[in-house]
Amino acid sequence: MLYEDDDDFLMGTPQSKFFDILFHANRDIVKDKLLQCIDRYNAMELLLEKTVSEEALDGLVQSTILENPDLLLQRNNDLFIAMMGEILSQNE
Repeated sequence: MLYEDDDDFLMGTPQSKFFDILFHANRDIVKDKLLQCIDRYNAMELLLEKTVSEEALDGLVQSTILENPDLLLQRNNDLFIAMMGEILSQNE
């Protein structure tokens, strides 16, 4: 699995930078962005539940997490970077 050094003082990880921005940006902008993320998550979950049962969905999610840790980390980092950009552009 690809790990980045959380203590790297020059760069940091997308996750650590995301939380830095999250904790220091305009609270209303952050709140709106997090609510959008939750809405998107729940919409995707509803779409999946239409094709598989809730129990099967839980199993699929867990197996995907276990089988694709590097891909999941990459997608998480992409999401952190995209959300940071959106929050920062609205925070100016």
